[in-house]
Amino acid sequence: MNESLLYLVAADTLLVTHALFVGFVVIGLALIFAGKWLGWRWVRHRGFRIAHLLAIAIVVLQSWLGIICPLTVWEMHLRARAGDTVYAGSFVSHWLERLLYYQAPDWVFIVVYTLFGALVVASWRWVRPER
Repeated sequence: MNESLLYLVAADTLLVTHALFVGFVVIGLALIFAGKWLGWRWVRHRGFRIAHLLAIAIVVLQSWLGIICPLTVWEMHLRARAGDTVYAGSFVSHWLERLLYYQAPDWVFIVVYTLFGALVVASWRWVRPER
């Protein structure tokens, strides 16, 4: 396997990891609310809830500070090392890029992330974690 292919595989792996992180945050909140009404005890697990809260807190803090997500920066670096243009490469990167990266002014992301973070914080009151 040549070096540029290794960088592309690493970049795609990082992109999948990034998508899983986003899925954990977004789907996690949906599952918390669904779990309240369906009686799923695991959505009240303190470790899960702390990890979920920390994940969105990191995203909100980065947006307020104007910091680009380190996963994005690292992935772009790997793609550049491979000589790839941004997301022109593999099937995985092509489709996940459409799900993860939107074109909008920075303030839109700051507002959306902050409101979503506030909803996660509110979920601690509506669906209380177990002690």
